[in-house]
Amino acid sequence: MHNEQFLKELHAFMQSKGFVYGPFPEIYNGVSGFYAYGPLGKLLKNKVESSIRSLFFSNGFREIECPTVLPNIVWEASGHLQTFGDKIIECTKCKSIFRVDKLIEEQTKKETAGFSEKQYGEIIKKEKVSCPSCKGSLKEEIKTYSLMMKTEVAGKPFSLRPETATVTYLPFKRLQEYFRKLPFAVFQIGKAYRNEISPRQHLLRLREFTQAEAQLFIDPKEKNNWEKWEAIKKEKLPLYTSDHKKKPARVELISLEDALKHKHITSKVYAWCLHLAYKQFLSMGIPPDRIRIRQHLPDERAFYAEDAWDIEIKLNTFGWIECCGVHDRTDYDLKKHAEFSKQPLEAVRETGEKYVPHIVEIAFGTDRPVFALMDLFYEKKEEGEGKSMFKVPYHMAPIDVAVFPLQKKDGLPEYAEKVKQLVERDFIIDYDESGSIGKRYLRAAEAGTPYCITIDYDSLKKKDITIRDRASEKQIRVPEKELNETIRKLLLGEISFENVSRGQ
Repeated sequence: MHNEQFLKELHAFMQSKGFVYGPFPEIYNGVSGFYAYGPLGKLLKNKVESSIRSLFFSNGFREIECPTVLPNIVWEASGHLQTFGDKIIECTKCKSIFRVDKLIEEQTKKETAGFSEKQYGEIIKKEKVSCPSCKGSLKEEIKTYSLMMKTEVAGKPFSLRPETATVTYLPFKRLQEYFRKLPFAVFQIGKAYRNEISPRQHLLRLREFTQAEAQLFIDPKEKNNWEKWEAIKKEKLPLYTSDHKKKPARVELISLEDALKHKHITSKVYAWCLHLAYKQFLSMGIPPDRIRIRQHLPDERAFYAEDAWDIEIKLNTFGWIECCGVHDRTDYDLKKHAEFSKQPLEAVRETGEKYVPHIVEIAFGTDRPVFALMDLFYEKKEEGEGKSMFKVPYHMAPIDVAVFPLQKKDGLPEYAEKVKQLVERDFIIDYDESGSIGKRYLRAAEAGTPYCITIDYDSLKKKDITIRDRASEKQIRVPEKELNETIRKLLLGEISFENVSRGQ
């Protein structure tokens, strides 16, 4: 299926089934780059964010929350006011403005990472790149456009944060006081804002979005003395190294040990962070063959970065899309904020020697993984084959369990209500008693719900419950007192549906 047609159908599915609405606000014709999450979409996003929190917490990170609006001196120190922008080009006919790199990639399917303005101009002429709105020609002049969203607080210039990273560095002295020693790691999940030029890629390019960024503060002398290295050094990752422009592009499964040996990766602590980020996407259920880890080209990497890789997911709609960045930011940020704030941001070694810590960053957005799950696991049935399905991995499903009374009579709804109250203590549930049982099963499949609980006449007699599996459509019966524990083990993969059905 052509990706434009698939995107159209996916978008319609998201809207009609309560996943994502927009552009928002629809009743006022909508503004590109703004979307609202409906009931199912918000539950799915919660699952993504819970998955990220779980991984960070289990690896010793702690969560903080900082303001989203800060005085411009912060953004001057970070460099955002001066340099945070995109290259844009204007249509000669309708005057629409577009981001040059994305426009070229959309129309030519060629990568533009590290391109100069001259190279942009050359490929626009050669490939006859035109305005997607009116098909008019593009101006030759390429300009830089600031992405900062600016405001005022008490009459003074402030800006909305374009990322959560910078505001995580600002309480460094307080964090050092809390953790008492380095290394330590913190993360934030929260809103960020970018004044994108012409966002046209649904949840992938938003003006208001959610980030989940982690920062690991470490003594630079300890970056290759990382105790967690031994446990992961043999792990293989799908690396797409920076020499991919010099040879036929291909992803290679390379062990972290070999990646460090061949100097693809600069340090053991960086390798560990890269592995952690990769593991996050696997834990969300993204298929391994849809993931690659692309190294930044030398002219693409920030000047202060010692190492930088992006984790990309291959979507059905937009091809390879960056969903996470892992950056060794060295001591750049703390030095800059120390300079502008006139306050030392340092640590002290046991020898009494002062130093500025290095920072390794893992930067997720949470909207892109949500879109990726929808893109990869939405399945439209062909004509005459029933309805669409959302085949999301069971543990990431927005709703864990649906509870249905077989009919709206004979005490079935009353018993179903009792079971509902029992199950909703531990799980996100949906209760539905309208329509035929077949239609209710279809609605649950469209929502991605893994298991449907049906209360029938035997349930009243025997106090056992029917559980129906989404994928196989098979059914088993479980005693009421074992229901919650059985569902929990099924969702965690501790037991299989087949084994329960065999009484194992």
